[in-house]
Amino acid sequence: MRTSEFKKLLKEHGCYFVSHGGRHDRWYSPITGNRFSVPRHDAQEIPTGTLRVIKKQAGI
Repeated sequence: MRTSEFKKLLKEHGCYFVSHGGRHDRWYSPITGNRFSVPRHDAQEIPTGTLRVIKKQAGI
């Protein structure tokens, strides 16, 4: 899944953008109350393991 597609998925689940980091964006999940990082490489695929960890942090 590309980063741009994943960001749309996060928004559908109520997560929202908080701030920019170096090469990552910080997002917040109201489901878990956690802030988490999402890579800012919109055209690139996110590795499967990374997706799994971010989804867990977001409560998806």
